[in-house]
Amino acid sequence: MSLNQPKSTERDIPSKSLSRIRFGILSPDTIRRMSVMEITTSETYDEAGNPVKGGIMDKRLGVAEPEAVCDTCGNDYSRCPGHFGRIELARPVIHPEFAKPIHDLLRATCRECGRALLTDEEISRYRTRLARLKKHWHLTRDRVIAKIVKKAISRDTCPHCGAKQLRIRLERPTDFYEETENHVEVKMDPVKIRERLEKIPDSDLEVLGVDPSSARPEWAILTVIPVPPPQVRPSIQLPNGQMSVDDLTHKLVEIVRTNEKLRNAIESGSPSMMVDDVWNLLQYHVSTYFNNELPGLPQAKHRGGRPLKTLAQRLKGKEGRFRGSLSGKRVDFSARTVISPDPNISINEVGVPIDIAKELTVPEYVTEWNIDKVRQLVVNGPEIWPGAIEIVGSDGRKRNLKYVRDRTEVAKSITPGSIVYRHLIDGDIVLFNRQPSLHRMSIMGHIAKVLPGRTFRLHLAVCPPYNADFDGDEMNLHVPQTEEARAEARLLMLVQNHIITPRYGGPIIGARQDYITSGYLLSRKDTLINKEQLMYLLAAANYDGEVMEPAILYPEKLWTGKQVISMLLPKDLNWTQPTAMRSTCKDANDCLTDEFIVVVNGYMATGVLDKKSIGAEQVNSLWHTIVKRYGGDVARQWLDSTLRMIMRFVDLRGFTIGMDSLELGEEAFREIREIENKYEEDVKDLLSKFYAKTLEADPGYTVEETLENRITILLSKIREEAAAIIDKYVDKDSDAYIMAKTGARGSLVNLTQMMALLGQQTVRGERFKRGFLNRTLPHFEQGDLGPEARGYVRSNLRLGLTPIEYFFHAASGRDGLVDTAVRTSQSGYAQRRLINAMQDMYVSYDGTVRTSSDLIIQFKYGDDAVDPSKSDHGSINIDDVIRRAQSIKPIKEEAENKEGKQE
Repeated sequence: MSLNQPKSTERDIPSKSLSRIRFGILSPDTIRRMSVMEITTSETYDEAGNPVKGGIMDKRLGVAEPEAVCDTCGNDYSRCPGHFGRIELARPVIHPEFAKPIHDLLRATCRECGRALLTDEEISRYRTRLARLKKHWHLTRDRVIAKIVKKAISRDTCPHCGAKQLRIRLERPTDFYEETENHVEVKMDPVKIRERLEKIPDSDLEVLGVDPSSARPEWAILTVIPVPPPQVRPSIQLPNGQMSVDDLTHKLVEIVRTNEKLRNAIESGSPSMMVDDVWNLLQYHVSTYFNNELPGLPQAKHRGGRPLKTLAQRLKGKEGRFRGSLSGKRVDFSARTVISPDPNISINEVGVPIDIAKELTVPEYVTEWNIDKVRQLVVNGPEIWPGAIEIVGSDGRKRNLKYVRDRTEVAKSITPGSIVYRHLIDGDIVLFNRQPSLHRMSIMGHIAKVLPGRTFRLHLAVCPPYNADFDGDEMNLHVPQTEEARAEARLLMLVQNHIITPRYGGPIIGARQDYITSGYLLSRKDTLINKEQLMYLLAAANYDGEVMEPAILYPEKLWTGKQVISMLLPKDLNWTQPTAMRSTCKDANDCLTDEFIVVVNGYMATGVLDKKSIGAEQVNSLWHTIVKRYGGDVARQWLDSTLRMIMRFVDLRGFTIGMDSLELGEEAFREIREIENKYEEDVKDLLSKFYAKTLEADPGYTVEETLENRITILLSKIREEAAAIIDKYVDKDSDAYIMAKTGARGSLVNLTQMMALLGQQTVRGERFKRGFLNRTLPHFEQGDLGPEARGYVRSNLRLGLTPIEYFFHAASGRDGLVDTAVRTSQSGYAQRRLINAMQDMYVSYDGTVRTSSDLIIQFKYGDDAVDPSKSDHGSINIDDVIRRAQSIKPIKEEAENKEGKQE
């Protein structure tokens, strides 16, 4: 590792920057130099609970208990860095993580002279080539080295000494077998392997991709093991007074104990078979100390059966050091609780419980302008909101107000330059996040609004970007601590700046469910509002403009719903778009009904509000146009006021769904049965052809697959045509139909299933096949391929299902749930891989997309340099730009003429 330390001036803070990191293997000499003692006994604690001298918990290694002092550096546990020890092994063992490189080197080098199985000319040529590649991308170098090693392994005779090479096999994790000339495999012990690796000269190792200065291959055959300090593996005291040791300590004790046993066996002249058994046991304990999930090895476990968490398990995986402790970790100045809806706050705001506001703090820098306010906060203290928790004086001394009795005196002593950590108050900027955080809008800036209660309050229109609902979801709140962080959050992360998503260039924030229903009901032609109701709605919207003249003057003054909506629209807005209710009209100019929204200079002349115009995730809608033309601030004000108003309207009117919404006349049922009979006859014809073996297979399909495909198509048509009949006969004013047609919730298919029939149930997109022998259920004949036997449901949810129909419906529903769960995990893993692959990419100032090593990925971002969140659905709408320019021109000329007259 090399450090580039820039020359610092008196005023500059000295800084260090890493230019290079090199990984290697610790040599036995290095391990001995860095260790402060040799472990000589497997005992950890004596009867009094004190660490045993020479044991794994010896105080020379460092201390992890508050009252103890380190015997090496003399510091207590908070200041002692910890010191390494060592275990001198009676016989060498193989490091399990280096078994594969050792195997490659044994096969690529001569068993007699240790040279690489390459000619001197080849070695010279490859060394020159690798020197040229040294400064280039490492992947190219790795590929070249892999080819060199492969070439060396392919040789069966040494080009230097002429020795014949024997086949070497690795049996995972650490057993090596060499095949003799008689084709008998002999196990290679670590001593023999180490001797072979020691013979390889440094110059040959460099060609084979090994840096001998930092990783000689024989160092991977361990003769001494470093013992990490107790800070890495602290023990805990159980309620009964006994010490419970860490998993690493447990494993190290096993290594020391087995090592003592092996040394005694060697010194006492025990039979070689007994020595080998203990040696193999030592190899097992060392292997599982490094990695307790090695293939081919049983896991080391506690007496209770729990596998030990050893070194590799501490580092890798979701709970490991890198992902669990470094990439993601617990942080200060954050809170987490359940979310609940609040339609009265702004989309920019978040309701924070007062208990959380009293715990989270914001550093307030004392100046002569805010000193009086800050002093009052200090007097209030931690108990009264808004108050303060801690003071940092201009001299750097900290005082916790929780333990101060006379806070008035402390308040008087505050001077400019101090820092007061005050409670979170209304108007503070915070970051709000919901997991899983899958895109940019999963964490946004909100303005805090402290409210009573125990939950975070969230505006309903902001649910889509977070993918949040209120069935128990929890969310995280973070308080930025510096002025720069607060400024960035307010300018870059505020919700109103993220209404349009970069995924498809449409508004991801917008009306949903009840808001859409309410907007439709308010904007219908037959909605009339008296003066009292009008004032109630406009007050809810915080409207401060002029009130329109009523549409009806006699017998009382009445306003239409469209007038109420128009009062909030921008006065220069002109817009036309079809509604979700469009059925017969093709053009807004020829339409006398509300099938098209027409806005003229901010007045809504025709149309109704529905999902297509104000809904979330709708491109080129009325709401999308307001965001694009007028910006985030105006769009936020319009959405806040309009949604508050239409929600108050539905409170006044009332809206519910009951069985009366699902009633259907006899005429409709008769038509549905006729359709069913017609298609069932077609299915019978298909089946009769199949049984008579006259059915011709479609190209690329078997006869059986052809039959299934055709039956599925016929049965799906029943539900499609039944939906058209429902649309014809259903009461258009029924609440269920309004919800489905406006796009608030559900669809005509849902209404069909409730009112007419459920139709064909499927598993993995196919009719039911599995079950009993040649039939799905024992209620059917063997070999029955008819609709009912394969999951067709005639009944509807309103009148109820038969037990067999219920079974098929439940099985189909379970398939959907399983599919959702599987897709979630697969997409999560795919996204993680994409993030790791692309996390170093950035858009440079010259417009190119580059990696951290300045490798160009794209010459223009997206090949067109268009930001979807600031464009027209990913492109530039030239016609709209020209049309708007032409509409603005006469207004501009009129304004210029007025200015000229005044002058």
